[in-house]
Amino acid sequence: MNLLKVSTIIATLLFSINLYASTKNTSKSSGSNQTTQASKKVEGLSEQDKKFIELREVARKNDLLKASQLANQLTDYEIADYVEYFKIKPRLYDGSGKSNATTDADFEVNNFLKKYKGSGLADRMRNDWLLVLGKRKDWSHFDIEYSQFALDDDTQVKCYSMMSKLAKGELPKSVGTQAKATLLDPRYFGDACPELVSQLYARGGLSKQEAQSISRSATEMNFDSLGQKMGVDDPIAGIVRKARSNPNLTMKTFEENDWKHNAEYKGMAWGVIGQFLAKKLDPTAIDAYRKQHALGHSELLSPESNEWKVRTALREKDWRLVKESVETMPEAVRNRDPAWTYWYGKALKELGDERANEQFEKLSSQFNFYGQLSLEELGRLIQVPPKTVVTDADMKAINKSIPAFNKAAKLYDMNLRTEGNREWNWELRGMSDKELLAAAEYGKKINMLDRTVNSSDRTKQEHNFSLRYPTPYVDKLNPITKQIQLDINWVYGLIRQESRFVIAARSHVGASGLMQVMPTTGQFVAKKIGMSDYTPEKLSELQTNLVLGSNYLNMVLNDLDGSWGLASAAYNAGPGRPKQWRQTLTKPVSMEIFAETIPFTETRTYVKNVLSNAVYYEILSTGKPQSLKAKLGTVNPSQVVNSNLP
Repeated sequence: MNLLKVSTIIATLLFSINLYASTKNTSKSSGSNQTTQASKKVEGLSEQDKKFIELREVARKNDLLKASQLANQLTDYEIADYVEYFKIKPRLYDGSGKSNATTDADFEVNNFLKKYKGSGLADRMRNDWLLVLGKRKDWSHFDIEYSQFALDDDTQVKCYSMMSKLAKGELPKSVGTQAKATLLDPRYFGDACPELVSQLYARGGLSKQEAQSISRSATEMNFDSLGQKMGVDDPIAGIVRKARSNPNLTMKTFEENDWKHNAEYKGMAWGVIGQFLAKKLDPTAIDAYRKQHALGHSELLSPESNEWKVRTALREKDWRLVKESVETMPEAVRNRDPAWTYWYGKALKELGDERANEQFEKLSSQFNFYGQLSLEELGRLIQVPPKTVVTDADMKAINKSIPAFNKAAKLYDMNLRTEGNREWNWELRGMSDKELLAAAEYGKKINMLDRTVNSSDRTKQEHNFSLRYPTPYVDKLNPITKQIQLDINWVYGLIRQESRFVIAARSHVGASGLMQVMPTTGQFVAKKIGMSDYTPEKLSELQTNLVLGSNYLNMVLNDLDGSWGLASAAYNAGPGRPKQWRQTLTKPVSMEIFAETIPFTETRTYVKNVLSNAVYYEILSTGKPQSLKAKLGTVNPSQVVNSNLP
């Protein structure tokens, strides 16, 4: 179970987002939001395997000397491409993890790219190399390599590609349009994107207000120096910094003082204040956002401020403000999350606008929380699509990928899930639906159910939901859930989100096993149910993990009035949090609105996924259509906050 550390909780309440910079913008793959490397195991690993793991760790730290020494001791290792990659990589970055423009590794990199052409690892190396070439401003070689960058999933690389376009004479306005659609998350800006913003502003590709908006989004996330690098003064920056720490005082001060700026900047200030009040679920957030809305220019709000504006209006059931807030969102922000299409449709429906069903139809074929809700808004129950059976011929079609899948399995055996996922996912690119299902079946065959889920999740027209939503260990789980009268479909929905059925999964905060139970939680539950032989090490045992996780889930369910939504939030963020969030309500709200306005990004996503999963599990187990809305129910205000649960 993923209980967040106190410091993380406080930070998330303030910013609702992880406050760290990253040089790589990777897509979110299947699995728990918190599950990382599996717990370290050495049983069955050879001395070379252990040395390889050590090489990987020193390469991550860009320790060139140690990486070279270890790589030279692994000349005959079976995963030779990774040995070479980990040997070269430290030459491409400096000690702080930034790209090293002065490196002389050109020959080694080019040789690697030719030797392993077409592989996922070559694409990863090309990503690293593009960051070096971009920092050098070597646009001729950058463009050649960028044209071969298959994944193209790094925001910094995209920014360098736009700088290359400017250097070649492309119209700044055209590049600026692309930049506005790309620069949505400052966590991934690195050094390249602030430089791009500065260039575009200087050349007229971005207006002063647009450049300020991008800079402000970084300041809102506590990346002050990043915002300053963009070369444009933002008169709102001081208010942002104050609102980050004390939005209530900032609002009071702002109301009392006659701020000497135009209506546009006043509107931006109200939007910032509204965002940070909203993340505290403060009822005055709506007042700030209504003042901002009246002043206009919502398109210049940061993505966070725009999204929290909608959430705040939802809490108040101000459907007109919901509608107009979605309409004034930048298109890139509106389209990056199906939530805004759904809530726009919901607002239209509440306002009596017959165009509502058009929005629900857009989502009705999606197999997710909003697709399910949209089906019900259209008067249809949720079902699973017909099952596509994989034939022997389909299995033969993926034979060429089996070596890569087995290589991924080897990496998984060493708990190197990042590398294993890269190898597996690379092979899935371009596969037909039947080939994806065959890959899912192969994952099941070699007992890698997270890869089974990941592969089957990608199909577009032909599906097999028994692969998307597997039910392993049912002989062990069923007696446990029956004994405490806990719905097994909900438990499976939670396990699918927590660990993707990786028994050895271990989160960065120490949660273990299928149900990601924290040691302190395990100890508490063991005492409550009379498990006298409990030790933290036993959390890695399947039976113990299922017993403790299921019992704890049942405890939080009973503590929260039998609400699956509240209990799912409690399982992820701790039982005190949903009680505090519930205490801020001034009127009953539907669970779908409550879930949408959870201040923690991780928990917000977690609750939606768990409940969506549970619905599909129930359909598969009963053979009957189901209703998500019936499981969501309504959340009523409550004054009770204290909890005796960990």
